[in-house]
Amino acid sequence: MKAFKRFGKNIINFIDENIKELIFILGVYVVLTYQLPYFILVSGGTIAVDDRVEIEEEYSQDGSFNLAYVDQINATLPTYLLSKVIKSWTVYSVSDYTYDDEEDEREVDLRDNMELNSSIQSAVKVAYLEAGKEFNIDEYHHYIYYVDESIKDSGLLVGDEILSINNKEFTDLDEFKKEINNQEVGDKVLIKYKRNKKIKEKELVVRKESDRKIVGLMVLTLYDYETKPKISFKFQDREGGSSGGLTLALAIYNKLIEEDITHGYKIVGTGTIDEDGNVGEIGGVTYKLKGAVKKKADIFIVPNGDNYKEAKEEQEKHNYKIDIIGVDTFSDAVNELKNYKK
Repeated sequence: MKAFKRFGKNIINFIDENIKELIFILGVYVVLTYQLPYFILVSGGTIAVDDRVEIEEEYSQDGSFNLAYVDQINATLPTYLLSKVIKSWTVYSVSDYTYDDEEDEREVDLRDNMELNSSIQSAVKVAYLEAGKEFNIDEYHHYIYYVDESIKDSGLLVGDEILSINNKEFTDLDEFKKEINNQEVGDKVLIKYKRNKKIKEKELVVRKESDRKIVGLMVLTLYDYETKPKISFKFQDREGGSSGGLTLALAIYNKLIEEDITHGYKIVGTGTIDEDGNVGEIGGVTYKLKGAVKKKADIFIVPNGDNYKEAKEEQEKHNYKIDIIGVDTFSDAVNELKNYKK
């Protein structure tokens, strides 16, 4: 016991004698590690999407399909100052990723995960239908994608699953919106939802905004589906977002058909995809192109429009030796690859 007291007294004496140095060290640590409200895009890379997809009795291929991604780091004072010197680093505010000042990183991560799942289901659907394979929807799930600032105190959270509105189940968002539009401004609608396997209810007031009736929620629909042949995925927990939808659909399609549309080439792509096969634009296209070039890709597939224009300008600027293909739809991408000649 005496030895313990003596040890404690020595610690206190050490702190007293070195208090200034300790405060200085602590201050330096806080300054160097405190996260600023910014993200920094620093580079791009590729992921072999073929490794993320498994299909029963899939066809083999000589080339590869690869997702393009952008590396992102949290901004601290040192990294923020470096971004002013390193021209290839781009700074984005955290507010660029959130819908309002009340949101936190949890909600952003949940949305990224939902967008990935939505992207996967769209990619599977368009790929299977294009390949003439069986695809059937079993069950719909509707998740809260965003909660407006005006109803933050409602208790509803991003990620909650909505089961019904006014005790009416719905299969698509048009039915959800229709039920709201059938109410008068000021009326209350009953939202039944599920969180952590517990079912709860909440009343929300209908209000008008920009000539439309709303209750302060944005909803995203995901569904369970069955395919023949069966398909499974091996995405990592940290992976999210929808920008890989087009490339994922191409990778799935190529595993379903006998013809190998890679022709032995390394193909990198980016772009969202919806259930009708339409390709949507994405951000960070120049970083993704740089990553594709760095990984020695032969082809870079990108959405037509501003993305394609930006990629071509970057290619000409740096004299990149890579073929850039712009597409509007999934069918466009398939046809471009089937007819591709280097």
